[in-house]
Amino acid sequence: MSTFDSTKTSLGDLLTKIVKGKLQLPDFQRGWVWDDEHIQSLLVSIARSFPIGAAMLLETGGETRFQVRPVEGVDLPPNTHPEELILDGQQRLTSLTQVLKLDQPVATRDSKKRDVKLHYYFDIEKALMGPQALEDAIVTVDEHRSQRTNFGRDVTLDLSTRDKEIKAFQFPCNQILDSSQWEYGLVQADREKFMRFMEFRQKVLEPFRNYSLPVISLKRETSKEAVCLVFEKVNTGGVPLSVFELITATWAADGFNLRDDWFGGKGQPGRHARLCKKPLLRDLQPTDFLQAVSLLHSYQRRTQDIAAGRTGKEVTGVTAKREHVLEMPLTAFEKWVEPLTKGYEQAERFLRSEGFHHPKFLPYRTQLTPLAAVLAHLGDRWLEPQIKTKLARWFWCGVLGELYGGAVETRIALDVQQLLAWMNEPRHRSPRRSRRRASTPTVSIRCVRARAPPTGDSMCCSSARALATSSGRRAWSTWTWTM
Repeated sequence: MSTFDSTKTSLGDLLTKIVKGKLQLPDFQRGWVWDDEHIQSLLVSIARSFPIGAAMLLETGGETRFQVRPVEGVDLPPNTHPEELILDGQQRLTSLTQVLKLDQPVATRDSKKRDVKLHYYFDIEKALMGPQALEDAIVTVDEHRSQRTNFGRDVTLDLSTRDKEIKAFQFPCNQILDSSQWEYGLVQADREKFMRFMEFRQKVLEPFRNYSLPVISLKRETSKEAVCLVFEKVNTGGVPLSVFELITATWAADGFNLRDDWFGGKGQPGRHARLCKKPLLRDLQPTDFLQAVSLLHSYQRRTQDIAAGRTGKEVTGVTAKREHVLEMPLTAFEKWVEPLTKGYEQAERFLRSEGFHHPKFLPYRTQLTPLAAVLAHLGDRWLEPQIKTKLARWFWCGVLGELYGGAVETRIALDVQQLLAWMNEPRHRSPRRSRRRASTPTVSIRCVRARAPPTGDSMCCSSARALATSSGRRAWSTWTWTM
């Protein structure tokens, strides 16, 4: 069954939906300001009936819920619920809404990248000189509807009233889709110009009123993972969408602000500020934290499934994959957020005991995720000598084997599962990747030397001690990961 429909929709109908709140933005869509040159080019393209690209929308009302917000410049009553959300076409639709439907000036940037507020007009006489003249026919005035020179002292064009617009024969773009009031004022003020205006309406205004956009509409059954993937594919000109932003928009629909929890808000510091007090955690990313929550949540579900007698595919797998992080409920975050925060703080303590004192010398930041998840589950038990020795053995085998240098989603899930089994069950075999194998000691030593900082002797000594301790009398270099 197809998950989308495609059709053509009138530009006027799309913009009307926006100002009525039937068409809004998901909260993960960032605010966007198009510069004046792009806006003018967009207007000329429509006036000449050129294509401006398709829009992609998502039906609301399904299981995938997002916090929503109106298009910039649109004021809506509280609790205005949209029928569709804009996934692609935000910049074009936002600019066209502000230019064609709103009375307020358009927030944009000039050629020098300065923030400005402009009103857009068509010089009617220039516009009637032919399609090639349309670019020169667009006139912009400031938020007071005037053009000034001599550092703002001299007014060269004043369009602050309807009569002044008619006298200058400058047509406001926010009247393009419905010019009846402006036409009435023109007839009352200057009947001789009316026939000239009718020619302008036919050649310039009618293309706007008859313009249709190709619209791809994703059905409400579309999953969050699919929405994220689609958005990234079509959002080639913007900043890539992260799992954190998508989950933020999802949980905001349940009244929880993940962004404030992580970055802080309303005068309160966030979780990131708390973790950054530990120097080795300064580079921790919110997506890493969410992956660790997913590890703990899925491990708990797996344990419950096994206790309930389930087997095979009925048992939940431990996972940190993107699609599973996106499916994670808010209740899982609320349950594990505080234990995991303490787990990261204990991970920093563990890394310091292994000789690390600056984040740039950490071999792999991704190894922090399973380490923090395991410590969150163990609590203070990790301080027991036997368990700490096992942690050191696992950590250094991962470093020396360079196993956290690529895609690690599957690896960290297996490591968490096997590490906790090894530590909670004394007779359980050690993780496969931490078992002894002496066939590649030279490679392991070279890895340490390649990664050691200028003052890295202490790190090498710490690794040697950790691995020597874990192997009794055997040399530390004989411990490596099975690739």
